[in-house]
Amino acid sequence: MSVHIFPAPDDLATATAAYIGGVINDAGRPVTLGLAGGGTPAATYQVLASLPVHWGRVTAWLGDERWVPHDHADSNTRMARQTLIDRVLCNFVAPDTAFGDPHEAATDYARALQNVFYGGRPDVVLLGIGDDGHTASLFPETDALASTDEAYLANWVAEKRSWRLTASVPLLWSARELIFLAQGPGKAEVLAEIIDNDKQYPAQQVAAGASQVRWMLDAAAAAKLRSIPH
Repeated sequence: MSVHIFPAPDDLATATAAYIGGVINDAGRPVTLGLAGGGTPAATYQVLASLPVHWGRVTAWLGDERWVPHDHADSNTRMARQTLIDRVLCNFVAPDTAFGDPHEAATDYARALQNVFYGGRPDVVLLGIGDDGHTASLFPETDALASTDEAYLANWVAEKRSWRLTASVPLLWSARELIFLAQGPGKAEVLAEIIDNDKQYPAQQVAAGASQVRWMLDAAAAAKLRSIPH
């Protein structure tokens, strides 16, 4: 695990985009890129779209999606297309929320991802973190946290009163690298509890089982950290 801190949100977006672009360009082979939803990743995608990256070798996919149509304002698919995908024309595989049942949609997407991951595992996966410690759509005390035999699944989030589609913990563990991206003072408390104290949150559960984890934070999000692992 390594932690990288940047002065401001713009610096964070620029550095994260440069790192991801470098991983893609240095790979010398096809690469899969797992995308997170939310405002913080969106800023990174906008920078990434402007960089000289070998997009022809990239297949992007979503770590999670809300159970809404793809043209809905809350759709991660919509955000990813607007900020990155439609600007670089890389391959993109998104879950089909037009299915009548979220479980069927998750199963269908899991099958599609089997044909996407080279060597059977994701390459780089970008993840956010909520102030409740959730990541992707793995929220505290939801059923998806206990799943061990599904790559992608439907997860009912009672506090949101909605279904989410999400990568499972085992799928995220299998990635070659996870990049957690966080900014703002609202994330400072939970990040300190996870990074300094290893307190049990969904994001901690995901990070603990991964082979390589990089935390990319702005100064406000890192304000309560006592130590910086390298």
